Amino acid sequence: MNLKHITGPWPLCTNTFLLITAGGRGIAVDPAADPACYLGPLEQAGAKLTHIFLTHGHYDHVGAVAELRRRTGAKAYMDAADAKGDQMFPLTPDLVDCPWPQDGVLTVDELSFRVWHTPGHSPGSVCLACGDKLFSGDTLFASSCGRVDLPGGDPAQMRRSLSMLAALPLPDETEVLPGHESFSTLGRERRSNPYLLGEWF
Repeated sequence: MNLKHITGPWPLCTNTFLLITAGGRGIAVDPAADPACYLGPLEQAGAKLTHIFLTHGHYDHVGAVAELRRRTGAKAYMDAADAKGDQMFPLTPDLVDCPWPQDGVLTVDELSFRVWHTPGHSPGSVCLACGDKLFSGDTLFASSCGRVDLPGGDPAQMRRSLSMLAALPLPDETEVLPGHESFSTLGRERRSNPYLLGEWF
């Protein structure tokens, strides 16, 4: 997997990611940065952006979606529950091309993504596992979890989502790539994250 971590001074220093498949397809995860941050590496690799994966619809995770769709024709995947067209959830339904597959599996060339719905931070939050990576959005952070006091947040749903993440059939070595701040591993979070251990709710 050719994975690039893209971060910068855009809102709340969101971690965003660009994956390039062996077949030359690009996948942007939570593209909040300047579109050039994705298009430049794609051009250098001789690849084309075809997919946009959104772990949820908050403004600090979707800032480049409209422009990337316009310039590349890439399809945006997001839970429709987060397509509200307001200040917190700026994407409107016409900017979301595809829902997540009902069977929870999405394949792009050699990359297979397992999608788990994890509401709590927002109604449409998801986590995406691909190989030895877990893109956890704002559901699971290193030693913490996403806020539940914003519009659409729900503590009870977050508790259920975190319990489900702790029990995922993924090895402890799985790298957790959250929407903000530092990376971790699923094993480390299972052992020490008080939110994942159910000690906060």
